[in-house]
Amino acid sequence: MYQICKGADALILITEWPEFREPDFNKMKKLLKNPIIFDGRNIYNPSLLKKKGFSYFGIGK
Repeated sequence: MYQICKGADALILITEWPEFREPDFNKMKKLLKNPIIFDGRNIYNPSLLKKKGFSYFGIGK
């Protein structure tokens, strides 16, 4: 998953696959140009991500 974050403007998540459920958010934040996540499955905790400095958008909530 981390190779797709490198240099990306944002992450758009549209799967519930297990390997995407508990990523290393600190590593992800370092790789993304902007720490922005659009979560189409609402699998992440918005409060946790905001504390870690992400802009988080749960789609459909």
